[in-house]
Amino acid sequence: MRTLPLFPAALVAVLALSVTATACGDGGGTPGTSPGRGFSGSWSVESLTVDGKVLSAPAAARLSVEPGKGHEAEATGNYGCNGFTAAVVFDSAATMTVSPGAHTEMACPDLPFETAFAKLFQGRLTVERGQEKVTLKGPDGSVIALTSKPPAPAAPLVATQWTVDSLIKGETASSVPAGAEGRARFTVAADGTVSGNLGCNRFNASAAVEGNRLTVGPLTTTRMACEGGPGEVERALTELFGSGPLDWKVQGDALTLTATGSGTAVTAKAASAVE
Repeated sequence: MRTLPLFPAALVAVLALSVTATACGDGGGTPGTSPGRGFSGSWSVESLTVDGKVLSAPAAARLSVEPGKGHEAEATGNYGCNGFTAAVVFDSAATMTVSPGAHTEMACPDLPFETAFAKLFQGRLTVERGQEKVTLKGPDGSVIALTSKPPAPAAPLVATQWTVDSLIKGETASSVPAGAEGRARFTVAADGTVSGNLGCNRFNASAAVEGNRLTVGPLTTTRMACEGGPGEVERALTELFGSGPLDWKVQGDALTLTATGSGTAVTAKAASAVE
């Protein structure tokens, strides 16, 4: 499991303001091209392709490019959770060189995507432009796919299957242990119930949603012995559900459930809508 410490809040605020200014202050906010070469504007990240594997981007993953002097530009963005800045030089109409600048280091649920994005968006990249799209390619064939279309709307809490992908305690977020990936999942139904798998055992319970609070009743579960990573996730999720009202927040396809006042939480990703 990987963990990251929280970065000072001041830098988080600076980067957030920088991204907002770039997205809203480029003379209309419509993505386009820099004079003579390159591209500019605010773009959503659709996906990364690394070693032939496609990684879907979190809804918050963005890249904004503000033209500077000559062929230079300033980039700000979000890796999906952490903000970043970079200096950009458009070497030609089809190439750019990126020099990373400052970035935040908050604990984030989708560490593989964050790490891959940070690694790809640096050095010399090939630029391919299409209608509403920009593709950035690294020398090893890795790809950052950008689009001018807005990110998909947030998934609904109810009638969505959620798959747990990280555990949070205080200021530390950890990806689920090896062997437990994709096993803990649950659905809050419109009939006032929640059911799924805790990581090893199946469960069901009553559930009440009031505003941004979710309250889960006593769990009814199967009784298989659970060890290793699945058992660890099951214990964490059982404790969270039994801790009282939970604060819930959905951003794009990512859900965070937090025990009120304790800082203990899990994050989960929307898998599919349930009829």
